[in-house]
Amino acid sequence: MHQRQLHETVARACRLLVLGAAVLAAGTGLWRSVPPVSAGDTAAAVDESLLLGRIDVENLAPDPRGGRAYRLQYVVDVPLAVYWRFKTDFDNEFLLDIRFIDEHRLIARLGDAVVTENRYSHSPGEVFRWKTIVDESAGTIDFVLLNPVQCGQRFHYGSIRAAGLGEKSLVVQEGYFDFFGADLWAHYPWAGGMEHFLRYTAHWEQNTAVRLRSRYEK
Repeated sequence: MHQRQLHETVARACRLLVLGAAVLAAGTGLWRSVPPVSAGDTAAAVDESLLLGRIDVENLAPDPRGGRAYRLQYVVDVPLAVYWRFKTDFDNEFLLDIRFIDEHRLIARLGDAVVTENRYSHSPGEVFRWKTIVDESAGTIDFVLLNPVQCGQRFHYGSIRAAGLGEKSLVVQEGYFDFFGADLWAHYPWAGGMEHFLRYTAHWEQNTAVRLRSRYEK
């Protein structure tokens, strides 16, 4: 693959995975269920380096249909109640601070299900429609891309879990996706690759949740 083609493939892939409150989901059994994180168990098991701000990214076994998968873990310096309100505020403008997002809007809300649409800088002509199921009692958010074919993907889904650690919150996200160039993107070690992209969005969320903390405190 020529250098130009390599960069074009990575650039196209870059917009396909965005974290933060815009990540959407559905609980239709299309993905693997992820058990909720217990605050008590988590406090004892969490790596101290995560408490100091480290962001952990690891590869997971992919969906049986192929593609790639990841687990992202990080700690946000706000209590769980504050983080949860921040994370589930889908009708917001702060997501536009993410340099990959050009447009975000809430389309519909029915009980615990939410549908939103995003336009990304790397693909301004495509509208990514996400559906989310929020389960506050379990501390989980499931997300799925509703129009993968229109967005050049085969599938894209996952789950986010959150657990309280006193004045902090542990976040664990797992995602499964497949599109042309997914394997290359997952292994691309420089800016624009999967690991760089995940770390950027997690770092953005760490900073933004703290900055907006007063908005979500009761």
